[in-house]
Amino acid sequence: MAAAAKSTVFVDNERVTVTEWRFAPGAATGWHCHGHDYVVVPLMDGRLKLLTAEGESFGEMKAGVPYFRREGVEHDVVNANDTEYAFIEIELK
Repeated sequence: MAAAAKSTVFVDNERVTVTEWRFAPGAATGWHCHGHDYVVVPLMDGRLKLLTAEGESFGEMKAGVPYFRREGVEHDVVNANDTEYAFIEIELK
């Protein structure tokens, strides 16, 4: 079993939750499903492995370049780098 990524919630109110996720090499969020639309803002360049029911894929992240996902996405996110990786997740409510 992979090490768990560490989450720090900075904002959590009726409109938005803002969480920083930090991953040691090989660490994972664990399987989860998003109940709201969300935006991820990578804090550094790096590579993430995404596990879904359809299989695995890899995403090349660029520092400061956000991406958007709709609610209902079920997945596990794994740090595929040899160093720590981090991003900010903004979940819209």
